[in-house]
Amino acid sequence: MGSTSAHNNEGLGRRDLIKRSAALGLIAVPTMSFLSACASGDSSSDDKVEKGEKSDKNPLAVNGSAPLEIVIFDGGFGTKYAEDAKAVYEKTYPEAKVKFSATQKIQSVLQPRFNGGTPPDLIDNSGAQQMDMGVLVGKKQLTDLTPLLDAPSIDDPAKKVRDTLRPGIVEMGQFDGDPVWIMYYAYTVYGVWYSQTALEKLDATYPENWDDMLALCAKAKKKGIAGWTYPGKHPYYLPFSLYPFIAKIGGAEVLDAIDNLEPKAWEHPAVKAAFEAYYELVAKDYILDGTPGLDHRGSQGAWARGKALFIPNGSWVENEEAAIIPKDFKLSVGAPSSLDSSDKMPFGTIWASGGEPFIVPSKAKNVEGGMEQLRIMLSEASSKSFTASTKSLSAFNGGTDGIELSDGLKSGVAALEKAGTNVVNPRLQDWYVKLQKEQIGVAALGEMMAGRAKPAETIKKIQAFADATAKDQSIKHFKHQ
Repeated sequence: MGSTSAHNNEGLGRRDLIKRSAALGLIAVPTMSFLSACASGDSSSDDKVEKGEKSDKNPLAVNGSAPLEIVIFDGGFGTKYAEDAKAVYEKTYPEAKVKFSATQKIQSVLQPRFNGGTPPDLIDNSGAQQMDMGVLVGKKQLTDLTPLLDAPSIDDPAKKVRDTLRPGIVEMGQFDGDPVWIMYYAYTVYGVWYSQTALEKLDATYPENWDDMLALCAKAKKKGIAGWTYPGKHPYYLPFSLYPFIAKIGGAEVLDAIDNLEPKAWEHPAVKAAFEAYYELVAKDYILDGTPGLDHRGSQGAWARGKALFIPNGSWVENEEAAIIPKDFKLSVGAPSSLDSSDKMPFGTIWASGGEPFIVPSKAKNVEGGMEQLRIMLSEASSKSFTASTKSLSAFNGGTDGIELSDGLKSGVAALEKAGTNVVNPRLQDWYVKLQKEQIGVAALGEMMAGRAKPAETIKKIQAFADATAKDQSIKHFKHQ
C-alpha cells in the first residue's frame, strides 16, 4: 500500500487536508460577479431520475432501478472500502446498474462534466487535483446533505445518521451556516509520529514536555539519529503538530483567532513560544540533514528507516509507508509535548478531523442514490471495511470492534481517548488553502525550519500574509460560529 501515494509531484497532498482535517475542502471562493460569469452548465436540462417510494427501509426514496455513478479518488486509502460499499448497494437495489471508477485526476476528469451539467452521482473529491470546494458551493453545484444526516442510520433506525458520527464531522461540511455540503469520510489523527521501538532502544519514553524533548533529541544525536524530520518541500505538514502545540500553550481560542484572520492573532505569546521551541530544534541541529530538500515520501521514508525519531504527520502515514515500516516498529502517535506547566490545555491535546471529502453534485441524475451510498458507507459494516483495509478511522463513531487494529491505529484510538474533549480542529487548511500551504507553510515555516529565518521575522511575515488574506475581497471569508 505504501506505493499508492496520495500525492503528486507538486506535493499538494490529498489530505492537506485533510486534509485534511484534507483534509480539507479547498475554500477560496471568487466574488459573485466572477461566479455568475463562470457558472457554466447551470442551464442544462434537469433530467433527474424519478424518486422511488419512501419507506422505513428506503428513507431517502431511492429509485431502485435507476443507474448510479460513483467516482473515487485512488490514493493512499485505495478503493476497496468503496467497492465493498458499492456491493451492498447492488445487493440492496439489484436492478440498479452501478458504474464505478477511480482516478487520481479528479479535477481534470470531472470539472468538464460539472461545467456540462452531467456530473456523477457521488464523488470522493480528494487528492492533488481536488476541485475547489468553495467554488462548487458558491456556484450552487453541490447537494445539501441534510436529508442524509437526518435519515435513520442503517444499524439503528432509532438513531439519525448524524448521531452516529465522530465529533466535528458535520461542522466541517458546513460553510457559514446550516447546509452540509460535504461528508468527510475518513477521520485523521494528526500529531508527532514515532517508533516506540526506537524510543525503547534509547531507554526513553515519549517526551511529555519540551525540556524532555530536547534532552531526548540530544541523546539520539549522540547515537547518530536525528531528532526530527518533516517534508521540507511541503512544510505545511509542520502545523499538524505545531498548531495543537500553540493551542495547548495558549488555549484553543488562539487558533480560533488565527482561523478568523483577526489582526495580531499571530502575535499571541503562545505562537511566539511555540515557534521559538521549534526553532530550538534547528538551532541545536536536531533536524535530519537534508530535510529541507525532501518531499513527503522522502522524509517519511528516512523516518521509517530509523534516521529520525519524530515526524509531524497524519494517520495516513501508516498506510502510505506500509511497504517500508519494519514489522517491529511499533508505530505510535504523540500529542504535542507540553511547553511547561503554565500551558492552558493538558498534555494529550491533539488535532483530529475529517478527511476524504465526499460530495453529491446538485446536477447529479441520481441524487438520492448518491446519498444512499453514503448512508451505506456510514454503517458499522462499511466502516469496519474501511478501517480494516486502510488502517484509518472513519467518520462513523465506532467500527473498530472485532478488528485487529494495526499499531498506528491502536495508538490513534488511544490518543483520542486520552484527549477526550481536548481535540482541536484548525480550519485554515480548508478555509484558506493558499495562505496555509504556500504562504504560512512554504514561504514562512519552511524558511524558519531550514534555518533561513528567525521566529520573530517569521511571525511578522505570517501576520502580513494573514492580513492580506483578510483584506482580499476576492476570497470568501469564514468565521467560527
